[in-house]
Amino acid sequence: MTATLIYVHDPMCSWCYGFSTTIRTMMNRLPADIQVIRLLGGLAPDSSEPMPESTRQMVQQNWHRIEQAIPGVQFNYDFWTDCEPRRATYPACRAVIAARKQGDANDVLMTEKIQQAYYKQARNPSENSVLIELAAEIGLDEVVFSNDLVADDTQQILLQEINVSRSLGVNSFPSLVFKTDEEYNLINTNYTDAEPMLNQIRSILDNLMLANSVIDKSN
Repeated sequence: MTATLIYVHDPMCSWCYGFSTTIRTMMNRLPADIQVIRLLGGLAPDSSEPMPESTRQMVQQNWHRIEQAIPGVQFNYDFWTDCEPRRATYPACRAVIAARKQGDANDVLMTEKIQQAYYKQARNPSENSVLIELAAEIGLDEVVFSNDLVADDTQQILLQEINVSRSLGVNSFPSLVFKTDEEYNLINTNYTDAEPMLNQIRSILDNLMLANSVIDKSN
């Protein structure tokens, strides 16, 4: 039996930022034989248009809700006066893929760096220039990253990951899907406690082992 945990996220998704501490705890406690796949869901496609005022208000209200729902999470609201917001997260998603090309571990590092820049430092990850700065700050080859960031195959990888995410029935971020052989189970997201999610995974594995045991005895 193979078991895989699929994490679907977007580096500029505010709920993913709120989930970052808990998902890190969960991944650290996950059994070593469970493979982890990270997929980019692509929250908002490319746009050169300034973010409408109604959208600005909606996003800021969402930040307030997250601060109330998840203890310890804070946002830097200077972003809304210091930057020119655009409703575009695909650049940040491509940055994660470009970073990943220089080593799989950079997927997490770049995601966390984008979240820190956006939500704590009031920097705009919708801008390629900012993303290149962040890549250099985590020690990536800046020239290679700059080329990969705008490469056609990087965009194709992003679109493929978005399509896979949708095929799994994921329509919000963050989402966790646990795959065992050919069975897919949506894990209920708990933003403050990893244990219920780990327990759900354990329960799925226990039930599968029990079912397999019954099948073996009947043969």
